[in-house]
Amino acid sequence: MFSTLRDDIRCVFDRDPAARNVWEVLTCYPGLKALWAHRVSHWLWNHRLPWLARMNSQLARFLTGIEIHPGARIGRRFFIDHGMGVVIGETAEIGENVTLYHQVTLGGTSWDAGKRHPTLEDNVVVGAGAKVLGPITIGTGARIGSNSVVVRDVDAGSTVVGIPARVVAKVREPSDRVAALAARIGFDAYGLSHDMPDPVADALNVMLDHMQTLDDRVIALCERLREHGEELPSGELSPIEKPEFCREHEEEQAASGGPDQDEGPDATRSKG
Repeated sequence: MFSTLRDDIRCVFDRDPAARNVWEVLTCYPGLKALWAHRVSHWLWNHRLPWLARMNSQLARFLTGIEIHPGARIGRRFFIDHGMGVVIGETAEIGENVTLYHQVTLGGTSWDAGKRHPTLEDNVVVGAGAKVLGPITIGTGARIGSNSVVVRDVDAGSTVVGIPARVVAKVREPSDRVAALAARIGFDAYGLSHDMPDPVADALNVMLDHMQTLDDRVIALCERLREHGEELPSGELSPIEKPEFCREHEEEQAASGGPDQDEGPDATRSKG
């Protein structure tokens, strides 16, 4: 229980730069209060005390402006930012690390009993004013734009906007060679953060792929030069990007009293 409460507080700091200290979070964040009230209401609901559960949820609604039905199932590290006007229906299911902004509705589209509210899988973000309606599934890592109306399933990693919502972008993982280059130069491959716009991420991915292609050609050229006994020039690549065997060869030359590595490319050409 206490680990869950710590997670609730920690996720506020992780997702809201405006949070300054724990006391401020405990006293000034309605989303946190609504979540804790819901946990009590959900426990009462599961123990066949529906009236007490509904009364507790109504009290939380009066204090926070956030209405969560006691029957809704909510995972760990759930965060409601601002919160006013959020409505979560009885059969809604919310995974871990989900974020909702104000005036979001997880509602139903029929009066039939049974599953009638959406399921949000892990790491979903729903923008302000969005309406997610019906027994649909929002896949892991999906993002729903502000004021969108979603009435169909959303694939994992997709971004949807509009009325009705349509897919505008999908997450694409970097290739193995792009990831390897990014790791070597100390750069987080493709995307950098969950808030990085997709066009920028695409451009970075293309640049990294092109850099890796050029790097492969430099390595192949160095190997050919070594096969023909040629000395390798220095200063063409920064130390972090220079192929490992090129640096080793330069160190061997320096240790054996070979040509001065500071002479650069002209020294190699003059040997012709």
